[in-house]
Parts: sequence; C-alpha cells; structure tokens
Amino acid sequence: MDSKGRQQEIGEVLESRCKLFVEGVYLVSYLSTQVQTLMNLHVALSKPVTKSSMLAMCRCIEMIKAIEGMFHRRSMLVAQLFNHLLQICTTRLLECVQLAKKRIISDKKYNEKRLDVLSGLVLAENVLVGPGTRERRLILQLALAVGSQMKSFRDQELAVLAAWMQRFDVISELTAKMHQFSDASFVFHWRRTAFPIYLDDMLENVNDPSRLRYMFSALSDCTVRIQRVRHDSPERLLAAFDQETVGFLKKHLLLPLCTAIETDLRLSIHLHLKLDDRNPFKVGNRDLSAVLRVPPIRFFDRFINIKAHVESYLDRTFYNLTTVALHDWKTYSEMRNLATQKYQLELAEPHLPSQTLEQGLDVLEIMRNIHVFVSKYMYNLNNQIFVEMSSNNKHLNTINIRHIANSIRTHGSGIMNTTVNFTYQFLRKKFHIFSQFLFDEHIKSRLMKDLKFYRENKDKLNQMFPFERADKFCKGIRKLGLTPEGFSYLDQFRILVTQIGNAMGYIRMIRSGGLHCTSNAIRFVPDLDDIVKFGDLAQEDNLGSESVPAGRTLDNMTEALIKQFTEGTEYFRMLVDVFGTEFRSQKNMHLKNFFLIVPALTISFVEHLIAGKEKINKRNKIGAAFTDDGFVMGVAYILKLLDQYHEFDSLHWFQSVRAKYATDMRAVTQQQKTAGGRDDDKLDQTLSLTTKRLDTYLQEFNLAAYSLGSARIFFRADRTAADETLEEDQKKEAASQGLRH
Repeated sequence: MDSKGRQQEIGEVLESRCKLFVEGVYLVSYLSTQVQTLMNLHVALSKPVTKSSMLAMCRCIEMIKAIEGMFHRRSMLVAQLFNHLLQICTTRLLECVQLAKKRIISDKKYNEKRLDVLSGLVLAENVLVGPGTRERRLILQLALAVGSQMKSFRDQELAVLAAWMQRFDVISELTAKMHQFSDASFVFHWRRTAFPIYLDDMLENVNDPSRLRYMFSALSDCTVRIQRVRHDSPERLLAAFDQETVGFLKKHLLLPLCTAIETDLRLSIHLHLKLDDRNPFKVGNRDLSAVLRVPPIRFFDRFINIKAHVESYLDRTFYNLTTVALHDWKTYSEMRNLATQKYQLELAEPHLPSQTLEQGLDVLEIMRNIHVFVSKYMYNLNNQIFVEMSSNNKHLNTINIRHIANSIRTHGSGIMNTTVNFTYQFLRKKFHIFSQFLFDEHIKSRLMKDLKFYRENKDKLNQMFPFERADKFCKGIRKLGLTPEGFSYLDQFRILVTQIGNAMGYIRMIRSGGLHCTSNAIRFVPDLDDIVKFGDLAQEDNLGSESVPAGRTLDNMTEALIKQFTEGTEYFRMLVDVFGTEFRSQKNMHLKNFFLIVPALTISFVEHLIAGKEKINKRNKIGAAFTDDGFVMGVAYILKLLDQYHEFDSLHWFQSVRAKYATDMRAVTQQQKTAGGRDDDKLDQTLSLTTKRLDTYLQEFNLAAYSLGSARIFFRADRTAADETLEEDQKKEAASQGLRH
C-alpha cells in the first residue's frame, strides 16, 4: 500500500513538472507571437509606436530570453527528467487508449468498422511502447484519429487525451521548440528605434538593470540571420552590427551613467556650496549603484563590464583634470574616496610626481609671454613671489619658488638659460623705450635744470635734494597730458621701470627655483665632498658590460647636479655686463641724468601703492595692490647699468623725504596745540586725518627705501664699474701667473 501511494505521489510530481515545462514553452510562443504581430501591425498600418508600447514589447522580449535562460541553466535537471516526463506522458496516453479498447472489446457485436477502430487503438498501444520520435507521433495521431470513432472515447476522455497528446509532442521536442520560440532575431528590424529608448528608460528609472543581459541575448540572436545573407559579406555586416550596438550602448547608457556619477560625486563633495537642490523628496533619487552591480555581459567576442567602464572613465577624468589644475588634487582625491564608499568603485591612484600639486603657471608659458607676465603680475621682494594684479575669478594666481622648481624639473635645467635669453630680448625692447623717454626734450631739459639747481644750492640744501623740486617735476609732467586711464608720462615711465624690475625679479626666481630643484634632487647624496664613483666600483667588481656604463652615467649625473648646486650661474651679473657697456657709452649720454628722475619716480610709486592699498577694502577692487617691488628692482638694476649708485646716494633723497614729513608733522602738531583751547570738532578731525595721511606716506617712503636697499645688494651696490673692472683684471692676471708656474 505504501509503494502504491509513493508511486502515485511520484506520478503527481512528474505531471506537475510536465505541465510546468509545457506552459513555459507555450508562454514563450505566446509572447513571441504577440510582439511580432503587434510590430508587424504597426508597420502594415503605418501607425507610430508609443514609448510605453515599445517599452512593453522590450519587456516581453526580456521575459522570453529570461525563460530561455532559465531553461538552459536548468538543462541538467531537464536531462534527468526528460525520460521520466516522456514515460508519464505515454503512461497517461496508454491509460486512455486501454480504457477505450476495453469499451470496444466489451461490445460483442463485431463488424468491420468496429474492428478498424480496435485495430487503430491496438496500433496506438504499440506505438506508445517506444521512443517518441516524430514518425511514431505521426502514426499515433493517425491511429487515434481512427480509434476515436464510434464514440470509443467519451468527451471528457477526449479532452484529457488531447491535452496529453500536446504535452507528449512538446516534451518529445522540448529543446528544439524552446529554441524555436525563444528566437528573438526579429528585433533586428527595429533595433535602431527600440534599443536607444530602452537604454534611456533603464538609466532614467533604474528599475532592475540586471535585465539588460536579456536584451543583449536577444540582439545576439540576430547573428543567425546576418550569417545567412548572400548580397554582402556576413563578416562585414556582423562587424557593423556589433559596432552599431555598442555605439548605442555607449551613447545612451555608459556615457550618461559616467556623467551622472561624476556629477553626483562633485555635488556631494561641494555640498557646502549649495549649488543645487538635492532633496530626494523633491528631485527624486536614482540608485545608480544598481547599474554598476550588473554582471559583465557577453556580446559577440567581448564582455561588456559597466563597472569597469565607469572606473576607467573616472580614473581618466580625475587624472587629466588633476594634471590640468594641480591645486584641485585634494578635491579629486576626496571624490575618489567617495566613489569607493558610495558606488564600490575601485579607482586607481594617479601617482603624480611629488611636489607638483602647486604647479601654477609653467615656466615655458611665462617665457613665451614674458611681456604679458611682467605687466599682469606684481613682485614681492621679501617673499620672492609674484601676485596677479586682477582676475575675473574670486582668487588671484600666485607664483613662487616651488612652482618654478616644479617646472624646471618638468622641462629640465636647460630651460633656465632659455628663459634668460627670452628676458634679454624683452629687456632690449624695453630699454629702447626707456632711452626714447629720457631723450625727449621736455624730460631732458627739466632734468638738466634740476641738476643745475642742485649743484648750485646743495650746500644750502644740506646736501639733500628738495622734495618740493621732485613734486614740482611730477606736476609739470602731468601738465603735458594724460592717457585715457589717467596716467601721466611719468606714471607710464614708472610702469616701464616696474616691468623691467619684474623681469629681473623673475630671473631671480628662476635662479632660486633652479637651486631648489637641484637641492631636492641631490638630497640623497650623503656627502658632497666625498662622492663615490659607481662606475669604477662596478668595473673593479666585474659586474658586467651593462653595469659599468650605467654606473658611469650615474657618476656623470651626480657630477652635473653637484656643479649646478655649488657653482650655479650669476644671471644678474650677465645681464648687467651685457647692457652696462652700452648704457655707459658716449652715444647714450642722455641717460646720465637718470638718477635725478628717481625722486619723482618714487613719489609716483608711493602715490600709486597707497591708492592700490586703499582699494583692497573697497567693493571695486580694480587696481588694488599691496606690493609692487618690481619698481625698486628696476631702479636698482638701471642705476647699476648706468653706474650711478654714488650719484643717487649724493642726493640723500630719502633723508630729504623724512625731513620734509618731519617738518609737516611738526606743523600739524603745532596747529593741534594752537587749536587745543577751541572746541572745533571739524578742525580736530581734519588735523587727525592729516596726521594719518602723513604717517602713511612716510611709512611707504621708508618701505621703498628699505626695499631699494635690499634690491641693490643683488647688484653689488658697494662696487662701481671701475672697481669691478679692476677686480676682473686682477683675477685674469692671477690666473695667467698660475699657468706660468
């Protein structure tokens, strides 16, 4: 009894499995027929397909390929159940046939027709005992067609018989029918319309993106049709189809996905700026990480890995943008970490060279545009830094020694000499304008007049050039005319001197940057005084033909670095020597009175700098400045070229300025004492402002004096041209004597 019950239970399980397989095949057939019919009707009637209908058809295709995929994944189970399913089908069919056969035999009235029916049923029994081949199933259908006459089967039995016959047909050709009905090659004809819409919807809604592999499985079915073409090469058509499909994927899914993830990372990092409303209850929230979790999809001879593509895109983007704007390295590092935490992306480190995170302007770019650089940047002598005058951004660019050292390391130390050559060409043009200004009759006559006045009255003036005389010179030049920007000719000349000084400041920074770069490179050498020769050591130890040349190359590089670090090049001396002889020649005698225009230039410079500092705290910051030491560098350089340090010192100009402001301060103090008994607020306020203004001017003049003194050190202000010539002669004579010995 137990064995019979167990057999009945097994039979029920097999029947349910058989029914399940048949329903799966019928469902695939139904979906395929519906999609093809609907699309063909739209084409035949020339009716446009709505987006919702197209997406519904795509979902049907996904279901077809999902069922096919499930069937293939369970193929081992299908193989194990196949014979059992055939057996349960034949068993149920035999039960039906035997029941009808008994009914015919029980009737004793035999005739030819009844015998034919009985023969058909016997034949059906014999056919069912064996494999379910196509011929046997055909014979079975014919036999049952004869055997079902004369009401040998009741209506209910006929329905059961027909149902099991259908199942028997399907199970007998289960794999073939599944392959036939799940063939989605029909999507080839409308892939260009459906596939982009499908991809756009997947990225927009991010609803179960893992189903993307089913659509690619459907597109892969198109290869069978393409391989059957005869009008063209199948290989060429397959390559074009592959390229087109991948192009759609990149355009409508991968590129928008990469852009969306990058934008999300940027907005998350810059959340403090409140650039956009990111409230998920208002703008929605897309879980893009679900798309990244899609397993790699095989299509033709490649695997499409969405996560790897996004990682490659972000790595490339972060690296390129970091190299373009190295000061943003921290932002991209934070975005890289956030991508790992939020999207589980494994991004590579950029591994940029150290000390290049503040690259700034490149030396090569400055060198090619030296005329623009000296006019757009202001020099600070003490900190050795250039600051941009104005910018459309909220910040100003700066250039310091680290930037220059990084650029020199990038381009090599040879860029330093090239930069000096470009600066020399720039100075030649500027000195031509400089000479023309001092050659002008208006300027030359005023300077001659001031020189004559000072020589005749210097004893009365206590050896100090009067401030009033320099101020009168400034006002006189202003009367000659102004530019549209409000600059006098003297202001333009001051700007020219400042640009020359900026160029010299840049040369100083190049020299310092070269030393900085060399010191960083040579810091791994333990002792500069005791350098080990690796080439000789390699040769002594017989290390081989490749090791000895490598050691000698290392020795040469080390020697070159030590030479650069210990000796260096005196670029200031070079630029003084190359222009000094020409400046002091007889044909440039009109330059000999330059030292007399320096007092007027300092007044113009101080007024310009005070005006710039006052604009720093104003809303309109055009023209704002807090440093402009290019002027004192330019004055010190030109005085050295003309060998006029002693002439300028003889004016005692800054002592005259201090004396003048001391006199003015005493006058204001006297007025305050005189007005002490009065109750006049306006007068007190005026005197207080006057005192503050005098203090400001005196402080700026003192700063200019100190800066000029510092700048003169670079050009060896303690030595005249004659002293330097004598020193050079002595060095040459000593060298010649050494050679004789």
